[in-house]
Amino acid sequence: MPKRNNLVWLDLEMTGLDPKKCTILEIGVIITDEHLEAIEESASNTIHHSEKVLKSMELWSERHHKKSGLTEECRASKIRLKQAEELALNFIKRHCVEKTALLCGNTVWHDRRFLVKYMPRLESYLHYRIIDVSTIKEIVKRWYPVDYMMPRKKRKTHRVMDDVRESIEELKFYRQTVFVADQRSK
Repeated sequence: MPKRNNLVWLDLEMTGLDPKKCTILEIGVIITDEHLEAIEESASNTIHHSEKVLKSMELWSERHHKKSGLTEECRASKIRLKQAEELALNFIKRHCVEKTALLCGNTVWHDRRFLVKYMPRLESYLHYRIIDVSTIKEIVKRWYPVDYMMPRKKRKTHRVMDDVRESIEELKFYRQTVFVADQRSK
C-alpha cells in the first residue's frame, strides 16, 4: 500500500549535462521508508537510442558510459524513453502517494531538470521538495569537517543503481554522525 512518508531515490545517466541538448540513457529507482530502509528496488532501465544520439554525447559521458558498458546496453535495449518513464512511474505509484514522495539523491535537482523535459508525468507525480544529499555533504564539509571524513568507498561505476545505493548509504552516515540529538538537552 502506498505511503506518504516513503522516499523516491532516483538516478539518471545522461548523454551530457544540458537537458536542452542531451537526453536520458538510464534510470534507476529505490523506494525507502523515512528511516532510509529499502522497501524495493526497481530494475534499472537502459533506454535505446540511435547511433546519432549516442555519437553526440559530451566527452565525459562518452568516456564513462563506454567504460561502464552503458553505451552498448543502450544500443541493444528495446526500451524507449516513454516506456522507461511508464515503468518507473508505475513502480513509484505502488509505494508512494501522489504529490507526497520526495525525490532524493546526489545532485538530484539536476536529474529533476531532465525529468521535467523527458519524463514529465513521473516528475509531476513527485512532491516539489527534494532531499539532495550533495547539499548536506557540502554543509557538513564546511561546518563539521571531522564528521565529513566518512570512510566512503565510492564505486564510481556511473551506473544508476550503484549511485542510488551510495546516496542512501551516505545519508545514513550523516544521520548517524551529524544529525544526532544533543545529549545535553535530556
